[in-house]
Amino acid sequence: MKKHQKSSATPKILLVIFISALVAVSFLFAKQKVEEFCGTSDLNGASAYAPTDSADDSSWQLMLVNADHPLPEGFSVELTTLANGHKVDKRVYPYLQRMFDDARSAGIIPAISSSYRTAEKQQSILDEYTEQYINQGYSEAEALEIAKTWAAVPGTSEHQTGLALDITTADANKQAADIVWKWLKKNSYKYGFIIRYPEDKTDITGISNEPWHFRYVGEKAAAEIHKKGLCLEEYLNLTE
Repeated sequence: MKKHQKSSATPKILLVIFISALVAVSFLFAKQKVEEFCGTSDLNGASAYAPTDSADDSSWQLMLVNADHPLPEGFSVELTTLANGHKVDKRVYPYLQRMFDDARSAGIIPAISSSYRTAEKQQSILDEYTEQYINQGYSEAEALEIAKTWAAVPGTSEHQTGLALDITTADANKQAADIVWKWLKKNSYKYGFIIRYPEDKTDITGISNEPWHFRYVGEKAAAEIHKKGLCLEEYLNLTE
């Protein structure tokens, strides 16, 4: 009887070992899938669960909008309204929030001064710049041409995409805007943003140096643009 009990226990032990092994394999497989879905990041202060760029859906991130490439006919964008009333493309919001959170953790106090604009708002800004130069003695035609180096014609402004925003300091008495821009220049690419109109690229972009104007292009493109010192136009020419 005792011999019979020993022999019947063996299949049970084997069954327990098999089930344990199966559970372990299933756990490792599930863990791998979670990491593939969520993505991982070695960015300073970045969430390990931040969404990652995919080559299959990057066209919206790299949309070129300038004087030679106006917005597509009927263009529209789904926006997220921030607590301060500014609006951005909803797909950009997680990256923007993470960048601002990390900046504040580093002692930087950024604030958005301009974000998404309607065509009407863009026109009013262009008109304001034009009037300023007219008041300085320029003809209307001359004033408009100069104004265009600071404010785009409606339909050719990145601010209408929801992918661009102007960033300054939250309190100039506590921290100069230059300090905010310096941190962003060094770190913004980690979150998929670039300085859109660098000082040494005005002949290519057609826009004067704007250290406050940041554009979302996705983490992969931003990293390469930052590393090689490119502007968006140059990057897109390289990838064509």
